[in-house]
Amino acid sequence: MPACVPTHTADPNRPERAHPPHSPPPGPPPDRPRRPRVAGADVSAAIAVFLIALPLSLGIALATGAPLQAGLVAAAVGGVVAGRIGGCPLQVSGPAAGLTVVTADLIQQYGWRTTCAITVLAGLAQIGLGCLRVARGALAVSPAIVHGMLAGIGITIAVAQVHIVLGGTPQSSVPDNLRALPSQLANVDPAAVAVSVLTLTLLLLWPKLPGRAGQLLRMVPAALVAVAGATVTAAAAGLVLAEVDLPSWRSHALAGLPEGPVLGLVAAVLTTTLVCSVQSLLGAVAVDKLVSRRPGPSHVPRSDLDRELLGQGTANIASGCLGGLPVAGVAVRSSANVRAGAVSRNSTMLHGVLVVLAALLMVPVLEFIPLASLAALVMAVGIQMVSLHHIRTVTRHREALVYAATAVAVVFAGVLEGVALGIAVAVGVALHRLTHTRITHEVKEGVHHVHVRGQLTFLAVPRLSRALHLVPQGATGVVALDGSFMDHAAYEALQDWQNTHTARGGSVEITGRRPGTGVRIAEPAALTSPPMTDGTGEAGVPSGAGCRCRPWTAWRNHQCGPPLFAPDDTRSGHGTRDSGATGDTSKAGGGQGGHGGRPARPGPGNGPPGTGTGAGKGTGKDTGTGSVSNTDSVPGAVSGPASPAGSVSSAGAPEASRTGADLVRGLSAFQRSTAPLVRGELARLAREGQRPAQLFLTCADSRLVTSMITSSGPGDLFVVRNVGNLVPPPGEENGDDSVAAALEYAVEVLAVRSITVCGHSGCGAMQALLDPRPGGTPGARTPLERWLRHGLPSLRRVRDGGGPGVRLAGRAPADTAEQLCLANVVQQLEHLRAHESVARALKDGLLTLHGLYFHVGEAQAYLLTEATGERVFDRVRAEDLVL
Repeated sequence: MPACVPTHTADPNRPERAHPPHSPPPGPPPDRPRRPRVAGADVSAAIAVFLIALPLSLGIALATGAPLQAGLVAAAVGGVVAGRIGGCPLQVSGPAAGLTVVTADLIQQYGWRTTCAITVLAGLAQIGLGCLRVARGALAVSPAIVHGMLAGIGITIAVAQVHIVLGGTPQSSVPDNLRALPSQLANVDPAAVAVSVLTLTLLLLWPKLPGRAGQLLRMVPAALVAVAGATVTAAAAGLVLAEVDLPSWRSHALAGLPEGPVLGLVAAVLTTTLVCSVQSLLGAVAVDKLVSRRPGPSHVPRSDLDRELLGQGTANIASGCLGGLPVAGVAVRSSANVRAGAVSRNSTMLHGVLVVLAALLMVPVLEFIPLASLAALVMAVGIQMVSLHHIRTVTRHREALVYAATAVAVVFAGVLEGVALGIAVAVGVALHRLTHTRITHEVKEGVHHVHVRGQLTFLAVPRLSRALHLVPQGATGVVALDGSFMDHAAYEALQDWQNTHTARGGSVEITGRRPGTGVRIAEPAALTSPPMTDGTGEAGVPSGAGCRCRPWTAWRNHQCGPPLFAPDDTRSGHGTRDSGATGDTSKAGGGQGGHGGRPARPGPGNGPPGTGTGAGKGTGKDTGTGSVSNTDSVPGAVSGPASPAGSVSSAGAPEASRTGADLVRGLSAFQRSTAPLVRGELARLAREGQRPAQLFLTCADSRLVTSMITSSGPGDLFVVRNVGNLVPPPGEENGDDSVAAALEYAVEVLAVRSITVCGHSGCGAMQALLDPRPGGTPGARTPLERWLRHGLPSLRRVRDGGGPGVRLAGRAPADTAEQLCLANVVQQLEHLRAHESVARALKDGLLTLHGLYFHVGEAQAYLLTEATGERVFDRVRAEDLVL
């Protein structure tokens, strides 16, 4: 029977389900049609997005040289069509600033009707790409190329709109605009400049309004306030300016047959498809991130990128046929939609409906807007596309050259040419990194360090061999691999040298590679090592740690860092003081678990990449993997006492955030290294249910990793952990039935064949029993004190000397605390026998009980035996294991 699945008996009085289990109830009857529901959050979000989209659509149409109605058509189609069909529910599509340069070039070269036809063909190409399910492939384009493309487009937009802001007319290219700028400055229109400055001022200051009133006013989009304020001011002052001209929809130009050279039209379609698709897909990914960061549970599904391509393609076909601009996902509107609290695609569609109503009913109002105000708005958008954050990011990842090359090429050659040049530069940079490897050799305190920076390929093998042969025979060598890739030739060269060097009496340690080859050494320098790019999570080891610990598990979750407290720190209550602990983690035995209960292939502890870290053994009765951690130990957790709230570790970061980073790093290491090994076994256990042979009851102390000390895997142990490994006697649980419930479930349902009570050295619960908190009264007990009362019989056993003695084989207990830890195991076994289910199974010969004591500092297990009326914890020796 699977765990935690209660059995039910049929109830004749219970009405039968009207629908299958795990299915929603049936819908309304056919004669009562379902009425569509639109959430209030979607309505408010649609209004907010509409107020942003209206002026921006007109401004982008103005910047491209297209009819102004084309911007409204694209906004409406993007909202209704792409919003309904697309795969990203909260992404808002429409005329995008990133398409301005492309569309302007097409209109300049082919005319408006052919540009509409190119938009239709680009939509068909997007649908084809969506059917081929290649959307994820578009994300392979380097972010430096995408950001460089957008930066180049932004520069082109800003330079062109400067002329309109100054009261003139822009030229067809950036060089022409720059050459014409001096003469334009000599003929400035003061009215246009005043309206533009007012627009930019409102656009900049509106989001910074202070106070509660400012918070309410900021709910109105800054773009709408800027354009409306400039329009009202210009009308009130009687300024004579060029204004928006929206001809009758009857004369609106629709798409025509494409005219022009075939190769040129193909290039135009490819360019439009590329820019629309990449911008929309990247926008969908960004929207997913924004949605995931919203507080509270999110019911918005993640984006289906292939469906998003289908939606964008359909929208471009519709927009082109109706005489609209090309459509793509728009970052500004999408982020506003998410921030406004939209919960479904209804907000996007409703915003498109509002644009349609505005285009039909608000034409007289829209025609009061000065063109200079729209130009200033679009110029601000273009400037914002040159993001300092993106520049810092690509610089940090050493891709500034790719970014700059793409941006400059887009500005002076065109979008398609700029993207092609960016891809070429990115490939060149990648090849340079792959072939450029720096290998150094130096001697520090008698240890020879060979540091390899970069990717280790066959091209670097001659230099690597020269550096390795500088290490004398019999010396200690450390090879630090600071890279994410090593090919077979380099691996064999390194392995051959290591085998030869160790055979001649030397020692070798290889650091910086994948699990099983040793961890990165903390150098005594003041800097930390650069981050690894292969996800091993070994970067940033704090300097001065002086740690050379080796992994002692197959999944390598031990973290190398400075202690959070000095070694002599102690804590009161349930502390972690360990009497007689050595604490030498570098000498802890390490074994890599084998598979299917077979011994793992032995290998040197500091072996070459790909070898194991020692001999191990998997003892699972039905598991396919040996030494694998279960849920009682979080990989990456820092062992030792927990820091008080608000404390700061020696690394300088708050302990809470550092522990969270350790958790994420450990989980990432599990998904990368261990999950592929255990996935098949866990899938089998998920199908068949758990059938553990043992119930293992132990303390909640973080230093006890049950799977490690028992070499068990998934499905082997049914683990119960609590403070002090206590078993409340029957009838004395006093409301806490968790241990008794676990016993009953393990014996009656899971039919375990053995129960083990495991105590350990330095148990804080036993120390709390020996040193109770002063001033405590029965009426003011804390939850911990109430729980620890179940350990009082163990304390009486030690103080009164009742019952047979308990000792360790070969020596007496180190102190009273250790004596209590041993006696507590014996006492809890007696409590176990008093439980009805356990007693019945013992009587029928179906169950055995075991006592275990684990000395943390010695990494030594002791099994309880009885000889001549005395209970003795005998040492478990390595040679006792049967392979």
